[in-house]
Amino acid sequence: MNNVRDLAVLVARVALGVVFIAHGWQKLTEWGLDGTAAAFDQMGVPLPTASAWFAALVELVGGAALVVGLVVPVAGLLLALDMLGAFLVVHLGNGVFVSANGFELVLALGAAALLLAAVGAGRFSLDRLIAPRLSRGAGGRAPEPAAA
Repeated sequence: MNNVRDLAVLVARVALGVVFIAHGWQKLTEWGLDGTAAAFDQMGVPLPTASAWFAALVELVGGAALVVGLVVPVAGLLLALDMLGAFLVVHLGNGVFVSANGFELVLALGAAALLLAAVGAGRFSLDRLIAPRLSRGAGGRAPEPAAA
């Protein structure tokens, strides 16, 4: 059962990471940081230039960290905070549906990132190789003993 759990965590990490990488890459290359900051300013995001840098880098680097399973509790928490800001400042007043600029996407992404921060990267990760305690996340469970 642990293999199934760790495989599910791997699939979730990679899928979520790819989405975050795409959004961070879009902010850096498609819109540029100046364009992202201008859009953030129009949306009422405080400190739009600093917020654009934060969002672009957290989404790009944090997404990559999820994909490879590196410092997943930290990356997950930073990504969840990024989505909390988007939820509160931009999307909350627009209802649920993304078609009306609502909060469904940022809520789902933020909740998934927070879950990964809590459960950790799992066995199929760089965290497991480099720092086994990080692969367990905030729950702090000890790894299963090896079979004799």
